[in-house]
Amino acid sequence: MASTLTRPAPPSADTVDVRRRTRVLALPEARWALAALLLFLAGLPLALLGAPAWTWGPLFAATYLTGGWEPAWEGLKALRDKTLDVDLLMVVAALGAAAIGQVLDGALLIVIFATSGALEAVATARTEDSVRGLLDLAPATATRLLADDAEESVPTADLVVGDVIVIRPGERVGADGRVVAGASEVDQATITGEPLPVVKEPGDEVFAGTLNGTGVLRVGVGRDASDSVIARIVRMVEEASATKAPTQLFIEKIEQRYSLGMVAATLAVFLVPLAFGAGLTDSLLRAMTFMIVASPCAVVLATMPPLLSALANAGRHGVLVKSAVVMERLGQIDAVALDKTGTLTEGTPRVTAVRLLSGADGPASATSGREEAAGADGKGGTAVSGLDADGLLALAAAAEHPSEHPLARAVVLAAHARGHRLAPAEDFVSTPGVGVTATVRGRAVRVGAPARLLHGAEDAPSTRAADMAAGLEADGHTAVLVTVDGAPAGVLGIEDRLRPDATATVAALTGLTGTVPTLLTGDNPRAAARLAAAVGISDVRAGLLPQDKVAAVQEQERAGRRVMVIGDGVNDAPALAAAHIGIAMGRAGSDLALETADAVIVRDELATVPTVVALSRRARALVVQNLVIAGAFITVLVLWDLLGSLPLPLGVLGHEGSTVLVGLNGLRLLRESAWRRAAADAVDRPAVRAG
Repeated sequence: MASTLTRPAPPSADTVDVRRRTRVLALPEARWALAALLLFLAGLPLALLGAPAWTWGPLFAATYLTGGWEPAWEGLKALRDKTLDVDLLMVVAALGAAAIGQVLDGALLIVIFATSGALEAVATARTEDSVRGLLDLAPATATRLLADDAEESVPTADLVVGDVIVIRPGERVGADGRVVAGASEVDQATITGEPLPVVKEPGDEVFAGTLNGTGVLRVGVGRDASDSVIARIVRMVEEASATKAPTQLFIEKIEQRYSLGMVAATLAVFLVPLAFGAGLTDSLLRAMTFMIVASPCAVVLATMPPLLSALANAGRHGVLVKSAVVMERLGQIDAVALDKTGTLTEGTPRVTAVRLLSGADGPASATSGREEAAGADGKGGTAVSGLDADGLLALAAAAEHPSEHPLARAVVLAAHARGHRLAPAEDFVSTPGVGVTATVRGRAVRVGAPARLLHGAEDAPSTRAADMAAGLEADGHTAVLVTVDGAPAGVLGIEDRLRPDATATVAALTGLTGTVPTLLTGDNPRAAARLAAAVGISDVRAGLLPQDKVAAVQEQERAGRRVMVIGDGVNDAPALAAAHIGIAMGRAGSDLALETADAVIVRDELATVPTVVALSRRARALVVQNLVIAGAFITVLVLWDLLGSLPLPLGVLGHEGSTVLVGLNGLRLLRESAWRRAAADAVDRPAVRAG
């Protein structure tokens, strides 16, 4: 039931500004561009109406200054480093226009150029906001509990492992850790993607940046602020902003040569007509127009906006791609290798079968088939102990409740899922490698390994129980025997369940790459083959050590394939590093895997992998589209200027218009519809290998 929080914690002042969208006028580029525009609009009617030059001249001079000083300064700094900046060429063209009396045209060039730069700055800020909206969640301060139960407010960065912090209703959790006291529901959708709040009680893990519900929690800090899940995500995105795609790097390399060539061509356009008797003003105006329209601004801007937009969109949907380089490489993959445990499976053992031992030969007939909600076989039938499936599970869970073994937790979880209230266990004894013994409601209950509990027993019930356990193990389960008052009562089947979206993901990746993924696992061949058959994988490599996984990846790489590896554990890290692209499952992934991988699936939604691959291919297609648009504009405008008479204002509009057009075209991938279309592409597209 939803509840109203009557006492939400107000966000701190230094976090409010970060979480909202950047205001346009907060950007200096936008402020200078607005000032230049207003000055130009003030002087324009005066110039057009023939007013004296002293009325509009200072306004246009101020336009040149406010709109042109910043690109001029940046261009001069680049020139000092022996780099010719296109921005400087634009300012020179404007000053050249003013020198030959075209003051209004030069001012218009400055305004359009400044406006274009402001739009680019706004687009970049919006992209950064989209990423920060996922990341800037952890509060700036936390309430730390002192030894005398007093409280103090401290920056979250000052928290250390072992501190205890208090989280009140409506507050965000200040650090990763475990609940030591209290109970509440915590909304952790920002980290795990779970749609409903999760009940947190002592011993449960909580994450920095998640939102507390109506209860009060005391949390023992388990990680330093710099090592929290949120901090790791922040570092990944910071790395993304510091890298550039190969296409971008290539374009920036040719930009210098292109700019030098353009300056030489501009001088030729100016000097050659003069040599043949053309007028100084006409020659200079044509040369200035040529330099403007031939500038490669749009070409340079063609690459990064689509890739960064795709990166931000993927981040909003729980896939953190570490760099634009990775986003571009994702679309190139043509082979996939998948880990088993924690990747294709949930990584958590669950009870999936409850088999009763009847008084007659063979198991109780009403206890076959799976029941997803309870994770157990059917409810009908009665065991030789007089228990039905529910009773057997409840008795086993009560005996296992004090145990910390993963299989014990699975049994207890299954009983809770079916609504059982567990009776207290008395005389509890846990024997490593064997199981547990306890008295529950006056009955002696043992739960453990069939081979150990049945060792030496040759009576008929024990034989049937051993056969039942063997059958479950043959189906890939871990069998757990339950005895009541010294007699076998039933067998529980426990397994690591397949992720709901695993089969669909394998099919989508097969369609995107043209080849069926490979399964690389350290598990035994029988379990690996059974799971592979369930998801449609034929190439199974089981019993692998980490170096064997690397060898399998390198084998495909040597065959000319671009392999994407998806894994979650420490043993997957070498293969993640060796692959063309490595993707880690973020929710339960090891720190090493998260650091090694090129991308992280924060919410463990496996189905997002083919979607982000399709999104990468859309981004690559937009890059090509942008380069074609930019090249077409430059070609048409240059030919118009050389073969005809291109007015300077029209040349400026064409050049800056193409720059803005390719920038906005790349930002299309920020929209929610772009993710939906990529998801549809991943599902519907026929098998095609990436080029």
